[in-house]
Amino acid sequence: NVRKNLDFEPLSTTALILEDRPANLPAKPAEEAQKHRQQYEEMVVQAKKRELKEAQKRKKQLEERCKLEDSIGNAVLTWNNEILPNWETMCCSRKVRELWWQGIPPSVRGKVWSLAIGNELNITHELYDICLARAKEKWRSRSTVGAEVECEDAGFSTADREASLELIKLDISRTFPNLCIFQQGGPYHDTLHSILGAYTCYRPDVGYVQGMSFIAAVLILNLDTADAFIAFSNLLNKPCQMAFFRVDHGLMLTYFAAFEVFFEENLPKLFAHFKKNNLTPDIYLIDWIFTLYSKSLPLDLACRVWDVFCRDGEEFLFRTALGILKLFEDILTKMDFIHIAQFLTKLPEDLPSEELFSSIAAIQMQSRNKKWAQILAALQKDNREMEKGSPSLKH
Repeated sequence: NVRKNLDFEPLSTTALILEDRPANLPAKPAEEAQKHRQQYEEMVVQAKKRELKEAQKRKKQLEERCKLEDSIGNAVLTWNNEILPNWETMCCSRKVRELWWQGIPPSVRGKVWSLAIGNELNITHELYDICLARAKEKWRSRSTVGAEVECEDAGFSTADREASLELIKLDISRTFPNLCIFQQGGPYHDTLHSILGAYTCYRPDVGYVQGMSFIAAVLILNLDTADAFIAFSNLLNKPCQMAFFRVDHGLMLTYFAAFEVFFEENLPKLFAHFKKNNLTPDIYLIDWIFTLYSKSLPLDLACRVWDVFCRDGEEFLFRTALGILKLFEDILTKMDFIHIAQFLTKLPEDLPSEELFSSIAAIQMQSRNKKWAQILAALQKDNREMEKGSPSLKH
């Protein structure tokens, strides 16, 4: 009867404390029964508090989601009605740059990326079709002809091409495996395979390099196939990407050296800790740069990094790296070489977007009144002079 009179019951098993003992056992003393009733009422009060707290939390999450959806909806209208029709005049304005920093709405992201990356290579949809047709022909000949035939583009043997094709096949299976859309049988498997194969025909001097599949996959998620190929080819033609994908060791080291200038400037304590542990930038930067963070960060966060990368260029890739290091500085300073390398190779999956971007915003890409491009150019000049045998200039 006591239970029937309660308007709230947290768990049916919890209420067993109010039940009388079985007939074959002595009855509860009145004091014990009263004590159990009080305990149960306390349980009910606590359960009510928890339920209220959960309800408030759900309400807050719903309000935030509605607010975010309204914000995205308004941003979409601004991009579609004001910015994109007047791209040339508005893309560099303060208002657009601030809106850009907040993240580009997914529905217009592909269009903005295409415009920002540009098409300096003047690739057309027809050229993509030609490259794809040649790639398919090579795939067919690979399966039917075993003879050594020289590649008509640049003298690459069948063995070289087959190694590249095998690497593409292997890499596709490892591209965003949790999404299950790029693997064999997935809806985007053939599209990804086509873009990567077409690129090896378009740039046989570069071929396929591990990590390209992640970049192509992100573009496929935001653009039509031919436009994704155009953006992919132009993106990989940027100086930083070309240095890494062609494995230009000298230029890669120059990029690392420039990065360390800003690392020491912004995070001197962590920089000293890394030096003490002989942790060089290549250990963590190579994977981040090769995949443009799409493998290392949650996909939605990686896309937001891409947004600003398209706005600011290669500098933002290194600024993001410093933002990550700053965000986890307290943890990293307590780790040794092995644990730092492991942590940076596999970042936390629940990395909060706003916290990371706040950390990135705090990074100053200026050292002794010199910006990223000036520092990089000075280091490149030093390297050229060293190669000529001239003494290195101090900057």
